[in-house]
Amino acid sequence: MRITTNAILRNYKSNLATSMSNLDVARTQVMTQRKFNSTMEDPSSALRAAVLNRKYARNEDFLNLVKDIQSYQDAQEDAAMQINNISLNLSKHYGIEALNGTNGSIETRKTYAEAWRGAQESILLSLNASYEEKYVFAGSDGMNPPFRMTTDANGKQVLLYRNVDVTTGNLYKADGTVDTNNAAQRLEELSKDSSFVDLGFGLTLNSKTSDASSAVNVDASSAFNISLPGINLVGFGEYTNADGTTTPKNMLLLIGEIANTLKQPDFDYDKYKDLLGKFDERRSDVLKHVTTLGTNTEFLTTTADRLQTNEINLTQQIDNVVNVDMAEAIMNFSWAQYAYNSALKVGNNILTPSFIDFMN
Repeated sequence: MRITTNAILRNYKSNLATSMSNLDVARTQVMTQRKFNSTMEDPSSALRAAVLNRKYARNEDFLNLVKDIQSYQDAQEDAAMQINNISLNLSKHYGIEALNGTNGSIETRKTYAEAWRGAQESILLSLNASYEEKYVFAGSDGMNPPFRMTTDANGKQVLLYRNVDVTTGNLYKADGTVDTNNAAQRLEELSKDSSFVDLGFGLTLNSKTSDASSAVNVDASSAFNISLPGINLVGFGEYTNADGTTTPKNMLLLIGEIANTLKQPDFDYDKYKDLLGKFDERRSDVLKHVTTLGTNTEFLTTTADRLQTNEINLTQQIDNVVNVDMAEAIMNFSWAQYAYNSALKVGNNILTPSFIDFMN
């Protein structure tokens, strides 16, 4: 078989181009630290990398959301603890001292009454606590202060939660009128108000259809409820006493009743003691909610740990698919460079001596 000079040159140029291409690929991998820089280089790895990156971004969103909710829950817990501490101080100090000092002058009782009134204002401020311009005890309507004090037509103190009387359930409208329809149902709906967020547990929606309308509800087991309606914390509705009279169940209104009782010239010892007992019941409910918030905080901490573990696992998977082993990449680059230099050296000797070289 005759091998011509042109055939040798063609093969040499082809092999030299291959060596140069291999050197360029090895050099690029060392510089970018990636196994591929375009989808066409490795379509399957590029697809897997895209899927992993989407999972990583979604996991990062969940993790940031959990951290934000943790801060929101901390604001709720701090405000609830403030209310609990104020109510504990009222019950264990002012309440008992006033109870033991019933034989004192009316001026002394008025002093205690003013202390109760001051605590009432402090608790109201705590109930309107906010986090990043969102009121933490307003349920799903966090943009407006949930609680405010007013008086009815008879001059009686009324506490409104989202413009609803916490005792009767009547709705105080912006035009000054009062809507008494479905009052009891209105309070129940406000107490069950929820605001769910998806923390990566597989959010599920349950569709409920009736003859008149259809609604979609969130499956509570697949999401986290960040709502804590303030009326659940300090109570709503009213007690019906043995004599047929009523007493508000709300802590702030009970404080007002206690202050009014202390100011009466003919001090009613039994009524005061009964009001103090009802106040202690409400204080126990506040403490239960504080405990629940602590449990939720532990749950969020566990969730954050799980998401951080997922983040580490996804990072390792992305690294395995996308990034090169630098030691191996440098070795491949050194070998490709050695092969290319060798090819160049071979080129110097590719044209062997011929018969022409020996002719005179």
